[in-house]
Amino acid sequence: MNERFRNLICGALGASDLVERETIQSLWSGYGKIARYEPVGADLSSVVVKLVRIPTDADHPRGWNTDLSHERKIRSYEVETAWYRSFANRCGEACRVPHCFATGAEGHEVAIALEDLDVSGFGGRRSSASLAEMRSCLKWLAGFHATFMGESPVGLWEKGTYWHLDTRPDELEVLDDLPLKEAATAIDEMLDACRYKTFVHGDAKLANFCFAKTGDSVAAVDFQYVGGGCGMKDVAYFIGSCLDDTECERREAELLDRYFESLEAALGGMGKELDFMELEREWRKLYPVAWTDFHRFLKGWSPGHWKVHSYSERLAREVLEGLAR
Repeated sequence: MNERFRNLICGALGASDLVERETIQSLWSGYGKIARYEPVGADLSSVVVKLVRIPTDADHPRGWNTDLSHERKIRSYEVETAWYRSFANRCGEACRVPHCFATGAEGHEVAIALEDLDVSGFGGRRSSASLAEMRSCLKWLAGFHATFMGESPVGLWEKGTYWHLDTRPDELEVLDDLPLKEAATAIDEMLDACRYKTFVHGDAKLANFCFAKTGDSVAAVDFQYVGGGCGMKDVAYFIGSCLDDTECERREAELLDRYFESLEAALGGMGKELDFMELEREWRKLYPVAWTDFHRFLKGWSPGHWKVHSYSERLAREVLEGLAR
């Protein structure tokens, strides 16, 4: 950590120094790390700092090492900084996120100092989730989407998610599923044309949720791809991060019902007046479209990925048939 960032974070926390205790994880493609620090002389026992150092020659683990990829990552850290500065403080218990103590940028480096969610009671991480834990995450997504329903993503991605078509021409170019490739723009336009827009987390996979001990409440992290869009992008992506094809088929209706029940309750609790039945009709129709949109990216990016399965292929086929009609 450079001295300017150290002084900035110490000033925000009332600490005399920061002592690094552990590296939590390295960032994608060698762009830095997330580490836990002890703030010396402060009231807090620990703080988590995301330290971004933009490399000049990135080494992407799947070979996508292009100028566009590099620019997308740089923009993603700018977006995450803007998120914590301007929007994160509006997330209450309905969609818990870490409190941000300080952000800084200097040259090719960025620092974001965040609440340590482990200390705050959200120390659980999951590689697989029970149905009850999935419901907790869907409730978080509903609260998040309700909080930012109808708002403009100023400073964030105009279109949230890391896979949206505008930023993924390389993956589209190599896609060998020609019907899906030809329909990619139409699918993107269907999602963009939805009447009810909100902010989407943009990378709402299971690994980005932190669970309370009981598993009945969660917090979320990693807001590099937060931006505007249809909430079904998050819901489809989240479910796909948890279940195989058989369980997706089996649990689809139940999980969507749970999400919409939570969304209606969250909107009502926030006093947001809109035609919920109309919103639900629109978004339910867009669920398979959102799923197919990610499927399009995945088949170009990593065609052998475990998520390229029979459920995804069925939804994509139905969406393409609908477009043809």
